[in-house]
Amino acid sequence: MNSPKPNCLPVLRADQLSAAPAQIPWLIEELWTDQAVGILGGEPKCYKSFLALDIALSVASGSPCLRRYPVERPGPVVFFPAEDSLAIVRQRLDGLAAAAAVPLANLPLHVITAVSLRLDLPADRQRLEQTLRALKPVLLILDPLIRLHQRDENDASQMAPLLGFLRQLQRLFHLAVLLVHHAKKDGAALRPGQALRGSSELHGWGDSNLYLRRHRDQLSLTIEHRAAPSAGPIPLALQKIGDALALALIDPPCADPAHGVLSPEQRLLEALAQSAQPISVQQLRKRCGLRMTTVCQLLRALCTSRRVRHDSAGYALLDPVPPLHTSPPLDTHTLSQSLLPIQPDGNGNGKHPT
Repeated sequence: MNSPKPNCLPVLRADQLSAAPAQIPWLIEELWTDQAVGILGGEPKCYKSFLALDIALSVASGSPCLRRYPVERPGPVVFFPAEDSLAIVRQRLDGLAAAAAVPLANLPLHVITAVSLRLDLPADRQRLEQTLRALKPVLLILDPLIRLHQRDENDASQMAPLLGFLRQLQRLFHLAVLLVHHAKKDGAALRPGQALRGSSELHGWGDSNLYLRRHRDQLSLTIEHRAAPSAGPIPLALQKIGDALALALIDPPCADPAHGVLSPEQRLLEALAQSAQPISVQQLRKRCGLRMTTVCQLLRALCTSRRVRHDSAGYALLDPVPPLHTSPPLDTHTLSQSLLPIQPDGNGNGKHPT
């Protein structure tokens, strides 16, 4: 083979490429993959900026996002609030810091205070690059996209260069990029990604996307990944925590068989009991209405406690079947600390326990 000429692009044979890691690299577990670009989308008044600030504070402090999702790669964050005043941003951050029980002082959470930032202007692009080079953040948040350019959002040929520039920043500085973006006002009947305002280029660009939607008084979060299982809708609400306002996940009711309310473990056991044949992880997830991670953790615990068996056909209850009302709930959190959980793959399935 002839050696590449000086002006050729660098190439590697396929077998020389680094192997994909066995475990999904997360910035925030389940919520945002490491070094992902993507959209935080939703209709107006769905608390998109609250969630964006919660994500920023969590990554900068290393505290769990929404008090539940662990941060796997804490580090500096650069945040540009193009719509909210700096006083409002500070007030919200003070509240979120209080809710998360972390001090705001000295956190590496850097807020760009420029009056404007235009991604379609070469001078502003250069200033943003220099800022990222100086601060070395692991996450860049821009809120919202509509204030960052004067292009036609419905024209893919005009949006592609802007998104391409942000992808270039992600690769150059090895950071994640989160764009806050509006959804269509009449997009409630559409899939969350399809409801984003503007070109479909925006939906296709994202490695991780978050969608906030409101149905009457209920707010929900849907999580979408290119290379990891998606989840949702997950109910949440803006709550007062002490003197602070913060978005919080709404937990399902506690298990109470006497009133017909089943815990996640009981829902899984019931789905297994109703199946005459072994059943796959994906089928269980659909029948139970649980997140893939929850199903995988429960299956690992149930297999370890010999209440569920697994073979090439899937999962099934072991005989005799323990009565649901007398079985103590499994402490899946404790078990997950000592046992390797089943890892969902990129197709929404789970790797089975050995």
